[in-house]
Amino acid sequence: MDRDDRDHEASLTLLESHRGPLIVPQLVVTEVAYLLETRLGPDSEVRFLGDLASGNFLTDPVLPGDWMRIAELVAEYRDLPLGTVDASVVATAERLGASAIATLDRRHFAVVRPAHVAALEILP
Repeated sequence: MDRDDRDHEASLTLLESHRGPLIVPQLVVTEVAYLLETRLGPDSEVRFLGDLASGNFLTDPVLPGDWMRIAELVAEYRDLPLGTVDASVVATAERLGASAIATLDRRHFAVVRPAHVAALEILP
């Protein structure tokens, strides 16, 4: 959304070339919507919501079993701090068996060790 962002081209290339669905944990939706509205304005937030509505991204709810894993991750990485939203990304990746995530937050996700792989591949 932000053409001035240094990661814009790499992110756009990923979004345009990725095969398969792009799954967004529902807790991430709230964070993205907030960041878009506060940093880029309501038009960017509306565009993101339109992408969700059109199926460009699939949302994945936090399931009952995910909450304990999210709590475990937040506790384990409290000094980072990881936080609930980022922990939900890891818990979702574990549950779905995904080994790669799309994020610009390398500081957090390069440190976290998920249960199902040695490390998550961070894209773009």
